[in-house]
Amino acid sequence: MKAIRRFTVRPVLPEPLRPLSDLARNLRWSWHTETRELFRAVDPDGWQESGGDPVRLLGSVSAARLAELAADRPFLDRLTAAHDDLDTYLHGARWYQERDGGGAGGAGRDGGLPAAVGYFSPEFGVTAALPQYSGGLGILAGDHLKAASDLGVPLIGVGLLYRHGYFRQSLSRDGWQQEQYPVLDPHELPLTLLREVDGTPAQVALTLPGRRTLRACVWQAHVGRVPLLMLDSDVEENAPAEREVTDRLYGGGSEHRLLQEMLLGIGGVRAVRTFCRLTGHPAPEVFHTNEGHAGFLGLERIRELADTGLGFEAALEAVRAGTVFTTHTPVPAGIDRFDRSLVARHFGDEGELPGVDVERVLGLGLETYPGGQPDLFNMAVMGLRLAQRANGVSTLHGAVSREMFAGLWPGFDPEEVPITSVTNGVHAPTWVAPEVIGLGARRIGVSRTEDALSVGGSPRWDAVADIPGTDIWDVRRSLRAQLVTEVRTRLRASWRLRGAAEAELGWIDGVLDPDVLTIGFARRVPSYKRLTLMLRDRERLTRLLLDPERPIQIVVAGKAHPADDGGKRLVQELVKFADDPRVRHRIVFLPDYGMGMAQKLYPGCDVWLNNPLRPLEACGTSGMKAALNGCLNLSVLDGWWDEWFEPDFGWAIPTADGAAADDENRRDELEANALYELIEERVAPRFYDRGGESGLPDRWIEMVRRTLVNLGPKVLAGRMVREYVERLYAPAARAHRALDAGSAADLAAWKYRTRTLWPNVSVDHVEALSVAASGGSAELGSTLSLRVTVGLGELRPDDVEVQAVAGRVGSDDAIADAHTFPLKPVGGPEEGRWVYEGPLALDRTGPFGYTVRVLPAHPLLASSADLGLVTLPTEVPGDGAGVLMR
Repeated sequence: MKAIRRFTVRPVLPEPLRPLSDLARNLRWSWHTETRELFRAVDPDGWQESGGDPVRLLGSVSAARLAELAADRPFLDRLTAAHDDLDTYLHGARWYQERDGGGAGGAGRDGGLPAAVGYFSPEFGVTAALPQYSGGLGILAGDHLKAASDLGVPLIGVGLLYRHGYFRQSLSRDGWQQEQYPVLDPHELPLTLLREVDGTPAQVALTLPGRRTLRACVWQAHVGRVPLLMLDSDVEENAPAEREVTDRLYGGGSEHRLLQEMLLGIGGVRAVRTFCRLTGHPAPEVFHTNEGHAGFLGLERIRELADTGLGFEAALEAVRAGTVFTTHTPVPAGIDRFDRSLVARHFGDEGELPGVDVERVLGLGLETYPGGQPDLFNMAVMGLRLAQRANGVSTLHGAVSREMFAGLWPGFDPEEVPITSVTNGVHAPTWVAPEVIGLGARRIGVSRTEDALSVGGSPRWDAVADIPGTDIWDVRRSLRAQLVTEVRTRLRASWRLRGAAEAELGWIDGVLDPDVLTIGFARRVPSYKRLTLMLRDRERLTRLLLDPERPIQIVVAGKAHPADDGGKRLVQELVKFADDPRVRHRIVFLPDYGMGMAQKLYPGCDVWLNNPLRPLEACGTSGMKAALNGCLNLSVLDGWWDEWFEPDFGWAIPTADGAAADDENRRDELEANALYELIEERVAPRFYDRGGESGLPDRWIEMVRRTLVNLGPKVLAGRMVREYVERLYAPAARAHRALDAGSAADLAAWKYRTRTLWPNVSVDHVEALSVAASGGSAELGSTLSLRVTVGLGELRPDDVEVQAVAGRVGSDDAIADAHTFPLKPVGGPEEGRWVYEGPLALDRTGPFGYTVRVLPAHPLLASSADLGLVTLPTEVPGDGAGVLMR
């Protein structure tokens, strides 16, 4: 028989042990070693069985054991110290509070920093005990919250609570991926229900077509100092279909996904308002949309302002000013797009936001630009149109994004598209093994090491340079040995699920070797990440695995999307190769890749492999986590590795750009051969070279040392969050404060007038007044004086900026590496025409050219490309438009 209802019966903690509840309910334990060790001491076997989850642990510990601990003075002293440490962490001033203009006296409306930031994401990977993530986007979001907590940044995280999470992966006997969706009980997770003052659960509600209502309660996780609000539609007040909206992460068809994203964005803003009302938390001045899934938050904020009487265009400007949008995908196929009719139905008269015209809503997301599909509503396009500031997640990805979305800013070269980049980082206290932390602690102490890992930017990283090579090598071998044990345990469990009898599995005791060069490869399995590139020449790979002098071993993990049969075939192909008795002791595939596995995998590998199709990897943070543990990277120059690669940190896999780039088969063949050659000729020899007096691979150890000292500080999430604060959050907060209702209305009116009158703007004449030149050439360092006549029609000089744009030119006269030079009005108007003049510095040698352009200008614009308007000369001037320098 099955129970018709289930609930959790929790033990009552004795009074001396009550602080354990506070420690368990704050997810700081997931990255704080002392707190985890305290819970381990409660019940070592129970801790292991709970998967390192304090909430589950406390739900199963016996009353006798609790009574014993309540009388254990040394344990109670440790408990008091841990609880006091958490209190200091939660309430003491940190980096954000100590910045000039920040802190209690500076942040907020009268200071430079935002009083709070709303951070919206469809998934959050904070800990394996809260399985609400599928891959890199969620792990990045979790690391963002944790780093913000360490820095004292007042974030409010907003997501959905999926009752089935993502999926658990197992394998059939023939290696085919199988999915299971275990039901998650929020009462058994480290969550608390947000309640109204009278004790009833707080709820948000959305109106759906057909007079339906989508309601959701709000669960709260405490991520250190950061509250994470998670909306859950599985409430009794909902009809069955609406209860299922938050069933699975990235599940269901188009309408299901649309409802999830409406709940995340619109419902998320309402949840934030409710949370701030109930707790007194400062309201966000800045809203950060982490990928397009949460883009509807901007529509809800527009509705809020419209309810105060502000017009749509003015409300849009006010919302844009305080919004940051981060794009994470370099491929259009990775973006959610919905049919126009589906969106129109949910935002029409019977749907949500009845006070906002549905055509206005559609106009924010439809692909109404060259190359787009006008009947598709694109969530990333809406995210960009609703945000004054946008960024990619690595320098290369920023450039790819500017190309990808250039159609939204016609007339501008891709490099001028207003999408910047903040390279991702990873939360070191979460991902760095205690043994590696111990290396630093021996030199500078535990607290200083933790500070360097959490906050970043600390010169204390240099202390690693003084650690003896023997210590580094001993730690690396110990971590490799731990990985071998972990792999054997997981592999045995996997084979049992595949139907193998215990008598068949004796060979697993010989899988992997703690003294063999270990390569790791673990990530999601879309085709562009090329899980099976290593199998391109199977005999060659087999020789590498079985080399009698310099063998390698490979640990592979990854999940294909449940609907991606192509990805599942790749998994099966890899699994079948790894099942071969000839090589199965040297290469393994571990199913159900997640945070728990990753925390063992990154530290235990010597080399982290990444071989995507360049430039389709937006960032690729798994290699960062590996590097922080002293693992060297072997990767295509894509994502973050393109930005920070140095020979001291690992190896760059050459890519088959050029003629082979359009031939997928040829490209894979060339890049696989390059991978094999690197391993054969450089990686394995470096690892096994023990020719020095120490008997150790001294050159390898030096690469590990330089990775930790020089690369480590760059890849930290603390560095990333500081960049977000300084480059995006603080400017967005200032722009938000500058746009009160009157200013927003004025800016909206100015934009409307400028767009209306812009067709009358023209560049009528360009001439060079003087230049030290003869025969079409000039000397480096000389100055070209320009005079330009422009037609502005009814616009005024204050409405525009006139610029000279100059740089090197190629055979097609296209300007590269352009610099801009402002020109000033010196006369006019005469029949709507104005004269501008200014100098143009000839600051580089070689073929050199210039043009002029007119752009809209307003003090409240974040970028001169904001309106997507630009006027260029209709004809190439014939009097010195190109200058050859020598």
